[in-house]
Amino acid sequence: MKKLKLGLPKGSLQEATVKVFERAGFKIYVSGRSYFPSIDDQEIEPVLLRAQEMSRYVEDGALDCGITGADWVLENGSKVTVLADLAYAKQSALKVRWVLAVPEASEIQSVKGLEGKKIATELVAVTKNYLKENKVNADVEFSWGATEAKVASGLVDAVVELTETGSSLKAHKLRIVATICESTTQFISNEKATQDPWKKEKMQQLVMLLKGAIDASSMVGLKLNVEKKNLEKILHQLTSLKNPTISPLSQPDWVAVETVIDEGTVRVLIPHLKAAGAQGIIEYSLNKLIY
Repeated sequence: MKKLKLGLPKGSLQEATVKVFERAGFKIYVSGRSYFPSIDDQEIEPVLLRAQEMSRYVEDGALDCGITGADWVLENGSKVTVLADLAYAKQSALKVRWVLAVPEASEIQSVKGLEGKKIATELVAVTKNYLKENKVNADVEFSWGATEAKVASGLVDAVVELTETGSSLKAHKLRIVATICESTTQFISNEKATQDPWKKEKMQQLVMLLKGAIDASSMVGLKLNVEKKNLEKILHQLTSLKNPTISPLSQPDWVAVETVIDEGTVRVLIPHLKAAGAQGIIEYSLNKLIY
């Protein structure tokens, strides 16, 4: 039996990835400290790896494909094929950013102020390239962790750190002076795997299901009954992917309406639908939404 060697990210992306796979219809079980989780698909062979090194193993063919951040593909300079941006931002609301930050009291106002200074980060190569583009000479050192504390305690002059909202940086009394790059979660593969017809089809199917699960995470289905005389008022209230589905009911003057809408609008919309004459309103969750 042919197998698709799939790299799953260990660490901060692990829980979100397992949940997306579950919504897509795949059960993944991670046992303790094992790097070889089980999955209920005999054609997939999953391996847990740090997102930071995923693209290197995909590039050299040890893995056919994997899930990692666009930032680490850029950091490693890996030549891989991006089959899809899985946009976990659908769930976390924002893209993540790597930002250049200094203490609030620092006189540094831009990247130019870092000439001759010391910067700590895990994203060393990208940071060096950014400094080179801005014609700034600074000492960039790799940080194993607690990066924010290093600049707060005066060990370094600035940090390049990952953030979504900037709240953690503010808590450490740091100020953002520049955005180095943005990143989302990507499904990547190597050229050899994409040239294999079976593996290519398997990856395309997997990506379709994962994207469907992510897209469905912010949407809900809505069903309701309405008298035909009130139908136009109801349709005016509804927004949907296309046109709502309208079906006749046993009572000749009534129809059933079904649609898919953004979850965030439901609590505002339902009272308006009720006021417009809707009855038997049902809201239900979605596992996948395939466009």
